[in-house]
Amino acid sequence: MEQKENSMQTLRRWVLQWLITSLAIFAAFSLVPGITFSGNGYEIGIIAMIYSVINLLIRPVLTLITCPMIILTLGTFTVIINAILLLLTANFAKYLGIDFQVETFMTALIGAIVISLTTFVLNLLSGENNVRVRIRSK
Repeated sequence: MEQKENSMQTLRRWVLQWLITSLAIFAAFSLVPGITFSGNGYEIGIIAMIYSVINLLIRPVLTLITCPMIILTLGTFTVIINAILLLLTANFAKYLGIDFQVETFMTALIGAIVISLTTFVLNLLSGENNVRVRIRSK
């Protein structure tokens, strides 16, 4: 019984993350000129899945390769990694026949920032990631 509850919680968390990523990608092409999408609404969900799979498979490799740059820039180089992943997502979506385009690297950089901020805020609002604050009294 407990295993079934855990699998349901995992499924719920996965679906929530997929919806949050879909909304973040929607925000990116709504707010950033140069990121365009035309198609059916369900294709945004497919783009979110592509983005998630690319993040899962390619981000660790890019992070490992660029680890010295990430350390030297105090972590801000990860935004460039996010932009590269967004460009890869657009190319893979194009391969699948989905009209999702990112024009330039600078557009991808701004889009990656929008996606990161949107997912951060939506994750906070969802209540999935609890934030704990400890106040120590003297």
